[in-house]
Amino acid sequence: MKRARRELLGPGGLVLHVRDCPGPPPLRFETAPCGRLLLRQGGRVLLLGREEQGGCSHEGLFVHRLNGFRSPLPRIRSDLMRDPGNWVHQYARWLEETREGPLHDARWNLRERHQFPTYVWWGDFMRNWPACHLDWCAGGWEGVVPLRPLSPTDAPRVKAYRKHAREDTLAPVLLWRVTPLDGWLLLDGHDRAVAALAEGRTPPCLVLHRVPDDEAWRRTADEVTGAHEQRMEQLTAGLADAEAEGKRAVLERAYEDTLSTLPYDEAPTPTWPVPGGAPAWDDLAARAMFECPRD
Repeated sequence: MKRARRELLGPGGLVLHVRDCPGPPPLRFETAPCGRLLLRQGGRVLLLGREEQGGCSHEGLFVHRLNGFRSPLPRIRSDLMRDPGNWVHQYARWLEETREGPLHDARWNLRERHQFPTYVWWGDFMRNWPACHLDWCAGGWEGVVPLRPLSPTDAPRVKAYRKHAREDTLAPVLLWRVTPLDGWLLLDGHDRAVAALAEGRTPPCLVLHRVPDDEAWRRTADEVTGAHEQRMEQLTAGLADAEAEGKRAVLERAYEDTLSTLPYDEAPTPTWPVPGGAPAWDDLAARAMFECPRD
């Protein structure tokens, strides 16, 4: 992939403008009718999903994962973790260079994230393999789905990473925010995540998601601006000057805050059709269940 244009968002984040890579990317979601979903990496199917229908319309997603995932990042050595430089720029370069990743023509936000709701890592980190259920019925999910079996906390590599976690030198894990799951895929750092959690810490994270393209967010900005100007015109009716001035200042601050977030809002994760449609998905699912009949 050609080096993407970078829009810097301070030391903790950037936006990659990827061009001349129209997709589908090597790591991608594909869909078929009636809530059928799969994740593919190159020619390998990594995840099968089927929406659960019920009283909440879409109650959740049944997920079955298969072996074969390859991280888009190289293995990170201990010496690099102790003297990393800027992780955001390093991960961006690796994502541009890999042939296993999700990037395609779009704007991509890659940034540090230090705070998560408690349930993301301590309740909805899907430790079971290969099957799990994502519960969408409580107003959204937002958990983390690993793409390979997790190592035990006393595995040699995990023990080495636990020392880094205690010393605050652990390299960040890489999470990809994906709307088909209403949550996160763990793209790199499975053992590092296990190590941090074993030490009672939230794993350090870099998060990746698509953001609106230039035309889309500018259209939204025009709509927001039009609505704001209309509210400002209506504001003075029936109000004293001092009261109107105070309300005007509040609206101006809200308008500025809204505009500042628009270019970096999360955009939906695109999907591609499953080749062969529903029959092909059903055949893949039947073979996966034959290999793991308890699921």
